[in-house]
Amino acid sequence: MISKWLQSVENDYQKNPMDRHSETINNLAEWIHKKHPEGGIANLNFICTHNSRRSQFAQTMCKVVQAWMNVHYAESFSGGTEVTACNPRTIDALKRMGLSVSVRGEDNPIYTITDDHLDLSMDLWSKLYDDVENPNKQYAAIMTCDHADENCPFIPGAEVRIPLTYLDPKYADDTDEEASAYDHTCKIIATDMIRLFRAVHSLSE
Repeated sequence: MISKWLQSVENDYQKNPMDRHSETINNLAEWIHKKHPEGGIANLNFICTHNSRRSQFAQTMCKVVQAWMNVHYAESFSGGTEVTACNPRTIDALKRMGLSVSVRGEDNPIYTITDDHLDLSMDLWSKLYDDVENPNKQYAAIMTCDHADENCPFIPGAEVRIPLTYLDPKYADDTDEEASAYDHTCKIIATDMIRLFRAVHSLSE
C-alpha cells in the first residue's frame, strides 16, 4: 500500500510542480552524489527540537522512498536537541500511508517500521542528534524545524548543515484537522524525498 501511496504522491507533484526548497534539494543531491565516487553512502541526520514529528517523518520517508525506488544512496537518521518521544500521531499517520508498525517500551517507545512488499525495517524513537546510534562525523545535518535551525547553529561533526524546514503539524493536535495536518506534513516531506532521490539518480546516470 505504501508503494501505491508514494506513486500517487509523485503523480500529484508531476501535475503540480512546486519550487519550494528546490535550490536546497539540488544542493543536497549534489552532496549525496559526491559520496558515491568515493565508494561511500551518504549519512543524513534529520534534526528537529524534540525528534517527535517532522524529523521522524523525514527519517522514515528518506528510507522508504529509496526502498520504493530500489536505490541506496543514503542512510537516514534523526535526532533532536531534546529527548521526548516519537509522537503517536506521527506513527498513526505512517500507518495511514500503509506502513506496518510494532512497538516496544513505554516512556520513549521504539517503533519498528516494516512493509510487506518493500525491503524495509527501521526503528523510530526520540533521541539526541548526537546519540551513539547516529553518525558523529561527515554527515549532513538537515534541520527540519525553524526552532532547531535558529537555536542550534553549530552541529559538531556535520560536514554540511542544510535547512529543510516544515510546518509543525502539532498546531492541529486534538482538533478535527489533526489527521489531515499530519498526513499533509508526511506527504510534503515524502514529496521532497522523492524529488531529492530523483535528482541524485539523474546525477548518477
